Amino acid sequence: MINLKYFFKGILVVKGIDSPAFALGASLIALGALFKDLGFSIHQSFFSTFFTYALPGQVVMAESIIVGASLLNIFIAVWLVNVRLYPMTVSLMPLLMHEKQPRWKYYLFSHFIAVSSWTIMKSNYEKIEKENRIDFWLGIGVATWSIAIISTLIGYSISEHLNKEMMIGLAIVNPVYFTCIMIGAMKTFQITSSIILGAILGPAFYFISPEWCILYGGLIAGTLGYFVGEKK
Repeated sequence: MINLKYFFKGILVVKGIDSPAFALGASLIALGALFKDLGFSIHQSFFSTFFTYALPGQVVMAESIIVGASLLNIFIAVWLVNVRLYPMTVSLMPLLMHEKQPRWKYYLFSHFIAVSSWTIMKSNYEKIEKENRIDFWLGIGVATWSIAIISTLIGYSISEHLNKEMMIGLAIVNPVYFTCIMIGAMKTFQITSSIILGAILGPAFYFISPEWCILYGGLIAGTLGYFVGEKK
């Protein structure tokens, strides 16, 4: 069963002024407005966030549908965009796993893996006993997921009152926030070198492959940062 004490602790920890949930909400408002402009119904917009819960993947899905891509192409495109969640899962699972907790929790609650929820959990897991972290994680996941869904509906409803500049401003709140988080995380040689190299290689690869520049830059920067850090 779910320990409600830690479940509600997870929900409440999301409300902090420094919480990524606010940046997430701002970006999803812009996404909801975008869905409205692209001709999606409110039901389609709702279920997009309900099932996908990943802004970059949702944008790719919407654009692919608009240009008439096949279902297989849409699936592959969204999968490639959301593969970024895999490293987060790998780093998070050892912090949550406990022999007293049933496996179904880990399979079910994996739906809540997102940059915002992952960041909140990584900042607070040390305050929670390992046995109760999965229930704490559930609270964080439900809270951020709910914020995403509600923000999508708000954005859809007020789209007529948002001009292009306002939508762009809301959309970039999330990446700007996480850029600040990464800069704040530059406490080891590996992380520092990876972030600096990524900032250099990402734009550099744009001149070679605009479609794949972020993937190439991130992969090479992270790999070099890791091995150089290990050697150092």
